[in-house]
Amino acid sequence: MGDALDYAAVFNVTPTPCTVVTPDLTIVAVNDACLRTTHLSRPDVIGRSVLTAFSSPPAFVETLRASLEHVARTGTVDVVPLLRHDIESGRRGAYEERYWTLVHVPVFGRDGELSWIVCWAEDVTALMEDTPPVGEPGEPEAHLYYRARDLLELSTRLKRAYRQEQRTVSALHEAIEHQQRFLFDATHDLRNPITGLMTELEVALTEPEADLRPVLHKLRRDVERLDDIVADLLVLARLYTATPPATDRVDLARLVMEELESHPPSVEVVTRLDSGVVVRASRVRLARVLSNLVANAERHTTSRIEIVVRAEPPSAFLEVVDDGSGIAPEDREKIFQRAYRGLDARTRDPGGSGFGLAIGREIAQAYGGDLYAADQPGGARLVMRLPLAPGTG
Repeated sequence: MGDALDYAAVFNVTPTPCTVVTPDLTIVAVNDACLRTTHLSRPDVIGRSVLTAFSSPPAFVETLRASLEHVARTGTVDVVPLLRHDIESGRRGAYEERYWTLVHVPVFGRDGELSWIVCWAEDVTALMEDTPPVGEPGEPEAHLYYRARDLLELSTRLKRAYRQEQRTVSALHEAIEHQQRFLFDATHDLRNPITGLMTELEVALTEPEADLRPVLHKLRRDVERLDDIVADLLVLARLYTATPPATDRVDLARLVMEELESHPPSVEVVTRLDSGVVVRASRVRLARVLSNLVANAERHTTSRIEIVVRAEPPSAFLEVVDDGSGIAPEDREKIFQRAYRGLDARTRDPGGSGFGLAIGREIAQAYGGDLYAADQPGGARLVMRLPLAPGTG
């Protein structure tokens, strides 16, 4: 392997005047071309503000300041198409007319923060001299400047439009993939109960003397599962396409108590509910999330489930905890995939739809929150986080 690249040497032999400044516009490096052009030495400029180190005229300084502050503020390259800055000719007090194009480039550190701005100054005086005179003196300068500025603005608008188009295309692709996954999940999950129905019907038809009551009970269970799946699919479809329902101030502790009273679980429930934990959301949708979380806990618990409501501003938390076998770390994200059902779920509840937790996460995210599996020794802890309503706490 050859010698390592000497960046300092490359910087110094670059023929275009170049200055490196910090985000507060302090000069930290200049190349030899800059020193030759300005007839200054490094001690003359290092550590000084780039706005005052080169004895620049006020109009030049203001344009330079605006461009560099734009780079520092936005982290993007900025170009000044044409700017006049005369320089000393070598004889004391004598100046040469010069025109420059300035290019200011941000340089970021490993932490992603702006570290320096590289300032390139391209001498375009020869281009100005080759421009044929038009009308009054000074008009070629103005004509070229405004044409360059117009081209730069057009280029900026085209780049902005292209980025917007790319974002739109990406969003469309994501929406199409989302719909395709949704259709795949739906057809895959509907196929199993339909296959079961067909099998039972064929058996009943081939054995006309058999007692049909057990078969009818089995068919009813399959139909009920189909109904649950279709209901969940309709919920998901509404989440993706329908206008979100109006939001209300929902007290999470009151929601839990009302839902437990209306739909008491089949296992013991312990509650720890802080009062005054209020969020803005659809009460109906939050009740659906709670119902899905409790149903999931019922399927996996061994003795009881616990429901917790608490606040840690700016967030509210609703937790449902079971004392079952828990969730393996590698499965904590998988359980929120549509139609995903782990081995334990398939064993304990072969009729579940696999959409409940996916629906819960979609609803939580629609209101600026999330639904996730948290650490829990000896069981599973599913947590819905939502922003606290303004004025809460």
